[in-house]
Amino acid sequence: MKNTRKIVAALFALIVLAGGLAGCAPKEQTKTIAFADVGWDSILFHNAVAGTVAENVFGYTWTEVSGSTPITHEAVKKGEIDVHMEVWTDNLPDYASDLAAGALTELGVNFDDNAQGFYVPRYVIEGDPARGIQPVAPDLRTVADLKNYADLFKDPEDPSKGIIYGGIAGWEITDIMHKKYLYYGLDETYNYLEPGTDAATSAVLVSSYDRGEPVVAYYWEPTWLLGKYDFVLLEDEPYDQALFLEGKTQCPPVRVTVCVSNAFYESDPEFCEFLSHYHTSSALTSEALAYIEETGADYKEAAVWFLKEHREMVEGWLTAQQAETLYAAIG
Repeated sequence: MKNTRKIVAALFALIVLAGGLAGCAPKEQTKTIAFADVGWDSILFHNAVAGTVAENVFGYTWTEVSGSTPITHEAVKKGEIDVHMEVWTDNLPDYASDLAAGALTELGVNFDDNAQGFYVPRYVIEGDPARGIQPVAPDLRTVADLKNYADLFKDPEDPSKGIIYGGIAGWEITDIMHKKYLYYGLDETYNYLEPGTDAATSAVLVSSYDRGEPVVAYYWEPTWLLGKYDFVLLEDEPYDQALFLEGKTQCPPVRVTVCVSNAFYESDPEFCEFLSHYHTSSALTSEALAYIEETGADYKEAAVWFLKEHREMVEGWLTAQQAETLYAAIG
């Protein structure tokens, strides 16, 4: 009888111990996806769209890792960033060679209908009667024409010359635009300043526009700024690949791609399949950025609005079951 009691007691102790160990077992962790944040509005919007899908369809959380274009590109190659939703391929001199070497994985094109180059406010050419602004350069149409108007775009630090604001530090197009400046002989009458960041360039353009002053700068679409303010892209010679690299022709539309680290591609095939179908346009992105500007919505709120507004397109990114799950979650 005593032996039976001992056996029962031992079994009970084992059951309690097993239960305790089970309670101490590690729980499965929710995966967090790291998106690249290079600082401009459009990528933050696309991060929010993909992040909303990640949360509501795949059960992931997500975060953003900030850095310049070259730094985030290197971070994707190292696996420190999982997803880059907006790789402006012409701004990375090593992009093609990195792909060829298998350093990262390109999943598809986000959009490729964008524009970039030297912009001036429309009121410089056409005036703005509502603001009492007279046209001061009615014949300004091309980059070459700038040589006739240096006195309009005076450099506040050197009034003997005009000033042209160049591109973003580290972008390949920045070097090309500087070559354009030299090719047209604009260095004879203009200084050339590269503000270094989108924020710095935007500040120059917005402050000049708000004061109704002439300004000429490199910029690109899609952006909230060009959605809100009326700027004109100066014309150039028709695009030719070799001549473009020398700064002698207009800028072509850029393939803006979606890339992931190789490690993420191997570990998350379903999410990568979704990203491989993620395709928007410059116009759709500008529409979303304008929505943010007009309503004061944050990027996550704008992402939900966008997903609802363009449901048919979004359903093409997902399986039928995934789409059903998404819209059940966001309403």
